[in-house]
Amino acid sequence: MRHLVFSFIAAMLVTGPVWADERLVSDDTGREVLVPRQPDRVVVMHEPLLGLPLMDLGIEITGSYGRADDGSFVIAVDFIDTVLGEGRPKPRGFGPFGQPDLEKLRALEPDLIVATELDAGKLDQLATVAPVYLQNVSSAKVHGIEIQDDLAALVGLTEVFNSRKATYLERVSSLRETLPANSAGLTYLPVFLTDQLNVVGDASGMVQALEDLGFTRLNVDETSKLAAGGGSMMLMPLSAEAFGRLNPDLLVLLNSYTEDDRGETGTRAKLDRIVPGWQQFMKPNLENRILFVDPAKVITPTLASANHMLDAFESWTLKSR
Repeated sequence: MRHLVFSFIAAMLVTGPVWADERLVSDDTGREVLVPRQPDRVVVMHEPLLGLPLMDLGIEITGSYGRADDGSFVIAVDFIDTVLGEGRPKPRGFGPFGQPDLEKLRALEPDLIVATELDAGKLDQLATVAPVYLQNVSSAKVHGIEIQDDLAALVGLTEVFNSRKATYLERVSSLRETLPANSAGLTYLPVFLTDQLNVVGDASGMVQALEDLGFTRLNVDETSKLAAGGGSMMLMPLSAEAFGRLNPDLLVLLNSYTEDDRGETGTRAKLDRIVPGWQQFMKPNLENRILFVDPAKVITPTLASANHMLDAFESWTLKSR
């Protein structure tokens, strides 16, 4: 009996620290997951929506689905460079598209996998490698930079997030003081240009900044019934006819990631090809109520993107005076 007691105590001493370093959490799908209190090797299933929010808080991501073996990203724009600045280390890839490469994923030895609710179908495979936390990213479920807020709580960096957000809100307050007294309640609409017109979803630093400044999203009947299911990257189609009738107080235009010129000149030229003559009849253009923004800087659900949006808005207001 004494031997059994000592064996039990020894086992508790061995296993105790493991439990002390873990905690049970509920992810956004209601699953209970045992996760590290301070994960060291995090991999993400969506870099712009999940990786960037963590990196912006100081977490170095070990692996990222969407990167190739050579470290290149699945699209031409590398959001780490555009949002956080060049020179940051890049996570290793475990598949640029299709099914993730589980062998490469295991080789990264992750202690936490952060995936979107859209990855639920891959859950059984991913869970054979490490604990999997499913985070909501669709615009119907999250708004602004709520994703970053949620992930900060997951990895124990809520205080860091709150401190950064307080500094950001101080900047918002200062910028709001420069706006006209009658600016409250003004509408905005962000439109992304691919080979067609698209209304951008609600989960982004861009949306957070505009709404913190007091703007309200313009309700567009043609898209109001369409659910944005892929976070800030989800684009809702908008016809050229509907676009021509739009008159938000602030029209935000974002050129495609694939374009070399994502500034005003390139964006105007791209829109000319989609809606010929728009510059001659659209009120936001005639009344200088268009803000041209690089989506590669403002589209992620991060405080960094929100600050980039404040930069763009401040420059626009100074130029418009």
